Amino acid sequence: MAVIVFANPKGGSGKTTSATILASVLAEQGVDVGIIDADPLKWITDWASIKPLENVTVYSEVNETNIVDLIDDCSQQHQIVLVDNEGTASQLGSYAIGMADLIIMPLQGSSMDARGGSAITSIIRSQERVLRRPVHSRVLLTRTSAAVASRSLKNVQEQLAKANIKTFTTSIVERAAFRDIFDYGGLLHELDPKSVSNVERAVDNARAFAKEVMNTLKEIADLNSQEKSA
Repeated sequence: MAVIVFANPKGGSGKTTSATILASVLAEQGVDVGIIDADPLKWITDWASIKPLENVTVYSEVNETNIVDLIDDCSQQHQIVLVDNEGTASQLGSYAIGMADLIIMPLQGSSMDARGGSAITSIIRSQERVLRRPVHSRVLLTRTSAAVASRSLKNVQEQLAKANIKTFTTSIVERAAFRDIFDYGGLLHELDPKSVSNVERAVDNARAFAKEVMNTLKEIADLNSQEKSA
């Protein structure tokens, strides 16, 4: 069991898309996934309503008063719990971050997104002081170009490296399939290549991301075991 929270107070960072494609790949691989849709726009809830999803359960009735119990209950029922956090800094978001095994901060290659990431990093550091334990996080660069890295993206990567902020090696490339999944429903690999371009490449990208997430969770679990035995 692991709880993964997707967080960035700036809208349009790719938070909901990243959570959805991760859920899609894990479900494809037979992992039982619970998704808590805490985003007021409820894109994930709408996606799940289009057609039945095997291995995915979405919870959309969430607020500040029930988020802790909901995450706790989902943790008992599902192998992986994903939380699509609110797109604002809020008490609900802070509660979710405090219960996370891993926080994923999607960022586009822009200074505006980098500032949004800084706000979440501050919340994480505050939670670490309250909980008196490390709160593990990774930055996920989203909507990157498949052909060439922009100057602003390179600038953000340099900023993150200088600040010693851990970043996934895999980035989420700008693909039509990552948008169209919200129109067609179902899992990513089920999209019709006749209707959606470059589905195979999108699936490969999403699977690489999912693999890195699962490897990161294993690293965190190993660190936690070492700390307990020390």
